[in-house]
Amino acid sequence: MILIENAALVDGSRDRPLEGMAILVEGDTIREVSDRPIHAPGADRLDLKGAVVMPGLVDCHVHVIATTVNVGANALLPDALVAHRAARIMGGMLRRGFTTVRDLGGATIGLRLAWEEGLFEGPRLVLCGKALGQTGGHSDFRGRHDTRPMTWFEGRLGSLGRIADGVAECRRAAREELKAGADYIKIMANGGVASPTDPIAYLQYSEEEMRAIVEEAAMAGTYVAAHLYTDDAIARAVRCGVLSLEHCNLIAADTARAAAKAGAMACPTLVTYQALKEEGATLGLPPESVAKIDDVRLAGLRSLEVMREAGLPMAFGTDLLGEMHRRQSEEFAIRAEVLPVPEVIRSATLDAARLLRMEGKIGCIAPGAFADLLVLDGDPLRDLSMLAGQGERIARIMQNGRFVKGGNA
Repeated sequence: MILIENAALVDGSRDRPLEGMAILVEGDTIREVSDRPIHAPGADRLDLKGAVVMPGLVDCHVHVIATTVNVGANALLPDALVAHRAARIMGGMLRRGFTTVRDLGGATIGLRLAWEEGLFEGPRLVLCGKALGQTGGHSDFRGRHDTRPMTWFEGRLGSLGRIADGVAECRRAAREELKAGADYIKIMANGGVASPTDPIAYLQYSEEEMRAIVEEAAMAGTYVAAHLYTDDAIARAVRCGVLSLEHCNLIAADTARAAAKAGAMACPTLVTYQALKEEGATLGLPPESVAKIDDVRLAGLRSLEVMREAGLPMAFGTDLLGEMHRRQSEEFAIRAEVLPVPEVIRSATLDAARLLRMEGKIGCIAPGAFADLLVLDGDPLRDLSMLAGQGERIARIMQNGRFVKGGNA
């Protein structure tokens, strides 16, 4: 057991730390949290002398197997190379304080099993398997003149997605991903930046196809997340029962209100567009993708205002690729340009847990939650740069009750 004393708790639920708190950790779980001393004979005691403790951070939109910016080229890399690179990417995420991440396409259950066996250090991994998309859509990274069948790419670890056309194929693909260990299903319902042949405004999947996938997910007790930018695409997805709305850069107020009423949540990912604008071309992003970046980048901050005014909850996401993963924590500062800091922190803690349907287990400091904790040298409510960079200002990181940085001393 580990008894943490004299901690100031921050989780995004209030605008100032909760002082003088004690936390008892037993095994991989938080057993007790109190504003009074906890009696725990034999526990290892850690007096934080007023330092801030946060829940481990949650990034709700990552691609841990996207080891290069050119995701089409990434799909052709050897599986073993992708796996080792993914482990390194995930290690960097953990050092930045992210103890749980949701992969939005590509990672398979083998990576999670390797993490569970302790073969590498990284965040807990929530999976969708391969993202489902239509021919010529955002899961199709073949160039316009590439006639190879998509099966050439789909079975590789480095491929973010797979193709399913028509209601029957969509049902089968969703069932196959669920059978393979997916926690939820991801679909591509709009054009994308990284894919070569689909303009941003390109609507993808018919409503019949989307409803079939949503039904399959619901029958398995889970939900569908969708890649979306334009207001039309978002409105269609909400009508079809999609509950996790990724990106949403071009959302309008009426659609945001309808999404909130339907119980959906949004997951903006603004840092990736800034990173792609500044570095994409030099890191191998194809010219046809570079040309599409500003179509969504320039509307990003306004979309946060629209969704906040509509009451649409927003979780934290980054969607970075390749070498740009190092910029993961920049999302905090970007959001803080228009959102109150407690809400920015909440997006990576309590709201993130809600989106992942893991409330009470992650993103909080409460009895029964996983013992995922960060100890900071200062108060992020006053100085959000405490969470910036590569975790330099995070003094200690605990995951599943074990210190992976800092230790008890």
